[in-house]
Amino acid sequence: MAATGDDLSQFDLSVEEKDKLVAEVIRYVLFKTHQNSGCPIKRDELTQLVTKNYRQRALPALVINEAKEKLSTVFGFEMRELQRSRPSSTNQGRASSQQNIGDAKSYVIISQLPPEVYRKYVEDVNTTHLTGFTFVVISIVHLAGGKIPEENLWHHLRRMGLFESDESHPVLGNIKQALEALVQQRYLQKDKVNGPEGNTLFYELAERALDGTVSEKIKEYISEIVRKDVAHVDVD
Repeated sequence: MAATGDDLSQFDLSVEEKDKLVAEVIRYVLFKTHQNSGCPIKRDELTQLVTKNYRQRALPALVINEAKEKLSTVFGFEMRELQRSRPSSTNQGRASSQQNIGDAKSYVIISQLPPEVYRKYVEDVNTTHLTGFTFVVISIVHLAGGKIPEENLWHHLRRMGLFESDESHPVLGNIKQALEALVQQRYLQKDKVNGPEGNTLFYELAERALDGTVSEKIKEYISEIVRKDVAHVDVD
C-alpha cells in the first residue's frame, strides 16, 4: 500500500519526493537485473540509493516496500527477497570469511505471468539454452544430495559433451564461465573443504535453487525422466 502524506510526515518528505525515490529504485532493479543476467541485487545497494540524499533511518524500508508493490501491480514482477545461505560446512561450525556476509539480504525479480503467456510474449529465445543449462546443472547437484565435488560435477557435464577446457562452445561459449555465472546468480555456491588429501572444492545448491518454486520444478522434471525410463524398460 502506497504511503500517504500523513505516513511521510515523520520523514519530512513530500509524496512527490517519495514517488521519485520509488521510481529510482524500480529503474535500478530493472536495469541491474538486465545488465547482470539476473544476478541478485543487494539490499544495501537499494538502501544507498535512498540514503544518498535522505538520512531518515526507516525511509529505505518504506521506499523498497512500495517499489516491490509497484513492480508487482504495474510490471508483473515479484521482487523476492533472498536470505543468503551459507555453505553446509560453515553451518557445521567451521570458521569462514563468508560468515560476515551470511546474513546479507538481496533481491531477484520473478515474472508473475502464467508460464504460457511468459513464453509467448516475454521469453527471449536467445537465452533459453542458458535456462536449460541451469536446470541440468541444478538437477545434477540435487540428485547428488544438494552438494557435489567439483570433479564429480565436471564428470557428469563431460558425459554431455561439456568440457571445462572449452572456451568456444557453439551454444554456451566458455563453459567454465557459464558455470561460474550460476554461482554469481546464486543458484550455486562454492565451498572449499579441508580433507586428508588436501582441499576439495564443492558445488552446493544456493538460495535460488532452494526456492520452493524452482525445487518443485526440478523434482517434477526428475520424476518425469524416471517415468519415461521405466516406461522404456517396460516396452523393451
